Amino acid sequence: MTVTLHFHGAAGTVTGSCYRVVHPQGQFLVDCGLFQGNKSVRDLNLKPTPFAPKAIDFLLLTHAHIDHAGLLPKLYREGWRGPMWMTEPTAGLLEYMLPDSAGIQESEAERETRKHNRRGDEPARPLYTMKDATEALAHRQTCQYGEWITPGPGVRARYWNAGHIIGSASIEVEVRDGEKTIRLMFSGDIGPDEKVFYNEPEGPAGFDYILCESTYGGRERDDYTLAQRREALKLEINTALARGGNLVIPAFAVERSQELLHDIGVLIKGGEIDPRLVFLDSPLASKVTGVYRKYARMFDDVELGADELFNDPRFRIIEAVEDSKAINAIRGGAIIMSASGMADAGRIKHHLRNNLIRANATVLFVGYQAPGTLGHVILSGAKEARIHGTLVPIRATIRSIGNYSAHADHSELMAWIKERLPAHGAIFLTHGEDEERAALRSAIIDIGIGGDQVILPLLDDYFELTAAGVGAKARPATPRIDPLQVHSDWHNAFADFTIRLSQKLQSGSDGEKLAVMQALQKQLSELGAAPSPAHVATPITPVESRGFDE
Repeated sequence: MTVTLHFHGAAGTVTGSCYRVVHPQGQFLVDCGLFQGNKSVRDLNLKPTPFAPKAIDFLLLTHAHIDHAGLLPKLYREGWRGPMWMTEPTAGLLEYMLPDSAGIQESEAERETRKHNRRGDEPARPLYTMKDATEALAHRQTCQYGEWITPGPGVRARYWNAGHIIGSASIEVEVRDGEKTIRLMFSGDIGPDEKVFYNEPEGPAGFDYILCESTYGGRERDDYTLAQRREALKLEINTALARGGNLVIPAFAVERSQELLHDIGVLIKGGEIDPRLVFLDSPLASKVTGVYRKYARMFDDVELGADELFNDPRFRIIEAVEDSKAINAIRGGAIIMSASGMADAGRIKHHLRNNLIRANATVLFVGYQAPGTLGHVILSGAKEARIHGTLVPIRATIRSIGNYSAHADHSELMAWIKERLPAHGAIFLTHGEDEERAALRSAIIDIGIGGDQVILPLLDDYFELTAAGVGAKARPATPRIDPLQVHSDWHNAFADFTIRLSQKLQSGSDGEKLAVMQALQKQLSELGAAPSPAHVATPITPVESRGFDE
């Protein structure tokens, strides 16, 4: 028997990280993340698991972000009871993140069930429940950076700091194949060089196979120091507050919120900004901030002591719903941070709905906004956005800064890859969109790596790994998703169409409105659509989920 590597997620997409290694003495997973993005991509979570969970011996987890860990409760729901290996901070984050995700799954199922009841359909079933999340948490095993572990027969592994979020790791794995050992490096998500809290990413060199994320392949951020990043934030805050309204910042509950709180605290302490109050309105972010306080001893480049960290008297870390609602009464002078980072779920949607309509308010995005998300709609210059089923006019000033990304940019990814070389067998590029992966592949080829050694796997592709290089490779006959639906599915197109149609109908005379409807009906007839009903049905908004890297 040989060693095979299977790509069950983050292959042609940025989410759903899941790799399966089958070897002579068993099989194991590296990560098992939730698919996020448009509805067609999210529907992958509901489809049957593409392997037998009970056959898995153990799992190695790179970090706690939901797109790497969010399907763990589903595995336990399906009967798996194996151990999950991770760093101590990752175990601490999962304590809150998996139950939070389970709560979202249950609430979404309840909402869908109400729709089903109106149609007389069967109740919707959650992807997994709080009970499943609790079961998953019972199987955590922790290890230290740089410590060899033997999680199963024929396998040993070692975790290295990835500099992405607290506890994040790249994982070095050695797999026995008869008399030979195959060495692999799973990058996980790589952090940038300039980042508060952590040292730069690290790890050894010389592997048979390297799997590297490519989220920012081909994209460079402006060079900056932590001091320059803080200066940029100061300018945005002071300019926003000078307008007289609130500053609303969609921020991921993990890492981004804590970095922002730290920098805002430093700026307040130095007398460089003077907000009335600073809200972190997210129950999950509140709990995660407690984990950061617990492991503050691990941090570097932190200008506030452990007692001062996140403790400024103007800070209000909100959990209760009533306290969150009370923020709506504040019309100016406040900084309001809330999850999610792409504004697709959670309390941030209420704060956006309350502030986007105000010309003196500001919305500041501090990270990537994936196509199809509410954040992308707002940042792209739209005049209005649909929030909770209502079209909300966008009168606020919309701003963005890119220096708070938790991901390495193109040059930093290339530096990480070069430091891991040589790769005797192949380099697999994962966790990136097609354009970004292609750009990173070209750069790797330019430094002398053969083109056949830089591979862009698609979903559920698998490869035979030998010490001499990639052997047989295969692709499933029936893909789990149409590749065309990964980046722009029909659900997004339908939502965009209904917004544009609504705008057109609102702006025209009665005669023009009738002409538009008649033209559409004619086109539908030409396409062979069913006869138009006497009334126009209300479109159903796709189910929301938390954003990437949350």
